[in-house]
Formats: sequence, structure tokens, C-alpha cells
Amino acid sequence: MCGRYTLVVNLHKIQNHFQVNHAAIKEYEPNYNIAPSQNILAIVNDGQSNRLGPLKWGLIPFWAKNKKIGYKMINARKETLHEKSSFKHALKKRRCIIPADGFYEWKTENGKKQPYRIYLKNEEVFGFAGLWEKWKNKNGGNVFSCTIITAKANDFMRDIHERMPVILTKNNEKEWLNPDKQDPFDAAQLLTPVDSSFMATYKVSAEVNNPKNNHEGLIRPL
Repeated sequence: MCGRYTLVVNLHKIQNHFQVNHAAIKEYEPNYNIAPSQNILAIVNDGQSNRLGPLKWGLIPFWAKNKKIGYKMINARKETLHEKSSFKHALKKRRCIIPADGFYEWKTENGKKQPYRIYLKNEEVFGFAGLWEKWKNKNGGNVFSCTIITAKANDFMRDIHERMPVILTKNNEKEWLNPDKQDPFDAAQLLTPVDSSFMATYKVSAEVNNPKNNHEGLIRPL
């Protein structure tokens, strides 16, 4: 699964990597402990260009009667995307990319949960594959939300956890956002785990367990 991640690179790097010409955000600050239910940066394609803006982490399907369902929808399993009513519509038409530069996972060691930060060896920004939806609240206002897609762990991650977020390759990022690619099975072919040789990890402080903690010390190796 993916329940916590980081995004601390500067906004220019994000815009440059994902070819976003403008950002629909008022301000951007590094975030060392991004958690579910927060508004997170995501990239969608509006049919003409890629747009960067906030989405609420925890997908609320368009047919949902209550927004609380979003707390259970922070992740979507790759293997069942085309089957689940919560995700199959978004898989066709509402795919997004969530920028990150690392994510946290916990491994049981000596009877305790030890957090690790996982990142790419080149220490560059990358994109999680995601889905987004638009939901109307009781007042008629729109709530835009998203989920991060997960897959079975690759060889590198398997020692830490059985699943991992799908990190899109640079070649697949453009196709994932392509609005003309609406066949769900074709889209799912882009969801391949990143090669193990590109990944690295280290132990971090248990302070990351509390989503209220958000400071540079969280990403320092123990």
C-alpha cells in the first residue's frame, strides 16, 4: 500500500519533469509527511495540456452518498481496477499523476514497526499513477479527490512490504495522461512496477508515524 509519502523538491523541478506550464496553486511548500485526507498536488490532462493542482487524497466516487468513503479509498489495487465500481470509470477517463520524491513503508523488526523511506537512486521527482473523481456535496459544491494505485511489490520492495505504489516510467507518464487512451486494459498495461535497480531506501525516525509531524528531520537516515 501507500499511506504516506514526501514531496520536498522545488516547484520548478516538478513543472519541468511533468511538462506543466502553469500551476493552479496559490503556494507550494515542501512536505515531509504527506498523509491521507490532505490536499495533495496532482497532474491531470484537461484535453489540451497537463495541469497541476490540488486533489483531496482519498477518492470519493461520483455516485457516493457520503464523502467518508474517501477514507477507505486512499489506494486502488491495480489487479481489480477494471472490476471495482469505485475505479473503473476513472480508469477510462480520469487518470492522474501524483508527484513525489519518496514514500514511507513500515517493516516489522524485532516486534516493532520500523519506518523506511524509499526513493529513486537519482533522487529525482517521480510520479505515482493515480485516479481522480469529481463528487458533488449536499450544497452542490464540487469535491475533487484522488487515489494512488498500488501493485505487487518488485524484488526490491518485497523485503519491506508485499505491495508498493505504482511509479510510472518517464515513457509511460505521457500515455497515462493521454485522454484518447480510454481502453481500461490498455491503460492497465502502463502500470508496471519500477525496476528494482533504480530504487534505494533507509531507516527513518518513528516520528513519521504521526502525520502531525512534518519537518526535514523526518527524511534524515538513522
